[in-house]
Amino acid sequence: MARVLVADPIDELGIARLKAAGHQVDVRKGLSEDELCAIAGDYEAMVVRSETKVTERIIEHATKMLGIGRAGVGVDNIDVDAATQHGIAVVNSPTGNTIAAAEHAFALMISLARTIPQADASMRRSEWPRSRFMGVELRG
Repeated sequence: MARVLVADPIDELGIARLKAAGHQVDVRKGLSEDELCAIAGDYEAMVVRSETKVTERIIEHATKMLGIGRAGVGVDNIDVDAATQHGIAVVNSPTGNTIAAAEHAFALMISLARTIPQADASMRRSEWPRSRFMGVELRG
């Protein structure tokens, strides 16, 4: 199976799944670009989150690399063009934060409907004009 470099913190379940699939997994977090260049050629796959920047230089040293997995939504920290030119697949988990984003959107809508930011600011000024902070109910 493949030798996989996990360069950023990911959930232990993800590491366990890679190992259960028979891959050799090396967790090496916080490496500099120079350090990644020095070891990139030893791996067939790499897993990152947002801390590690997978630059064209790193990709050029990744002579055995078949895939780079982004444990998250975007791929802005990976030079996708360079990876493509070197035949390296780049994958991510685009729906990984869908529920969290929806929950956050609802929380913000409720907060605005109930004038929570304004009420908080008022309380921090030791004021409480209650009638200004009635907001609206979420019904109908």
